[in-house]
Amino acid sequence: MYLLVIVLNKEEYLDDVLTTFVEAGIRGATIIDSIGMGRTLAFDVPIFASLRKMMSNLRVAPYNKTIFTVIKTEVQLDQVLELLDVVINFDEPGAGILFTVPVGRIKGLAQEDLGF
Repeated sequence: MYLLVIVLNKEEYLDDVLTTFVEAGIRGATIIDSIGMGRTLAFDVPIFASLRKMMSNLRVAPYNKTIFTVIKTEVQLDQVLELLDVVINFDEPGAGILFTVPVGRIKGLAQEDLGF
């Protein structure tokens, strides 16, 4: 099993990401409104206020969405990653980040909740 995490800076891609999940047979994901460290430092911590100018030059999204889901097999993970490559170009500056982590154990979810 794998944990797939996407920090999506371009919120306009959220519907496409969720549609991709459905197409790949993923029936559940958690979506969290999030704020990046750079933005928080630049706007909320006075000592780092000089970052504000740098942040405006980078056109960093003020907020982002963090999406995570558990995927059962490596085959399904590969399928999802291929589909996401069509939807989002993570090499584009400011698009976001995607990573996976192996999952050893899960408690609190029925097997059918994970699409098993």
